[in-house]
Amino acid sequence: MARSIVFLGLTAVLLAAAPPAPAAGAAALSVTVDSFQTGRVIPPIYGFCVAAAAGRTAPGPNVSPQISWSHGPAGTASYAILAVDPDVPAAFTDADKEGRVIPAGVKRRPFYHWVLVDIPPSRTALAEGEDSNGSAAKPAGPTGHGARGLNDFGDGRAGYDGPCPPWNDAIAHHYHFQVYALDIAHPPLAAGFTGSDVRNAIGGHVLAQGEVVGLYALNPAVARTLPR
Repeated sequence: MARSIVFLGLTAVLLAAAPPAPAAGAAALSVTVDSFQTGRVIPPIYGFCVAAAAGRTAPGPNVSPQISWSHGPAGTASYAILAVDPDVPAAFTDADKEGRVIPAGVKRRPFYHWVLVDIPPSRTALAEGEDSNGSAAKPAGPTGHGARGLNDFGDGRAGYDGPCPPWNDAIAHHYHFQVYALDIAHPPLAAGFTGSDVRNAIGGHVLAQGEVVGLYALNPAVARTLPR
């Protein structure tokens, strides 16, 4: 998949995206991703892009990770999943440019990689590959495990698309895999909803929440320093 797709939707959607923030008074969900722990590297199998000797990056397997969570409190009517990277540069002038480095201190904005709502209250896990198992675009709308919203890759891509940070970024990116237990079965969302739309729609409806935060970098100098 061409790197241009990664940035296609940024100018249109990033200004509307809200950074991750805890819901006031929400209880805790215990969230687990089998293949990595908070503060550790996300394996390449889950990446939209992976490191490559030639051309710096290559298309990744783009498999959605196995994710599970504890039962929500009484009154839980559905779950929602958001995965968001708050470390995306606000400007892409230097992104993926030979001889350039994106400094750590540049302004950053959030980017939604996974948008899924209407997960039945009987579900407390999604299997590996259940929402994505390759680079092909997935349509927005209902599935057997929830309703996909548009992620921030643009071009109508929905559900899960994995990490693909600039290969010349000076920092590792943090990917917040968040699960919300909601007191409504279907958040009030219009067709073509986005991650920021979900965050707005679930306000006041979050009974519990939790997250796992994984790390990913395509800059070799950064990647080799990350804990595994």
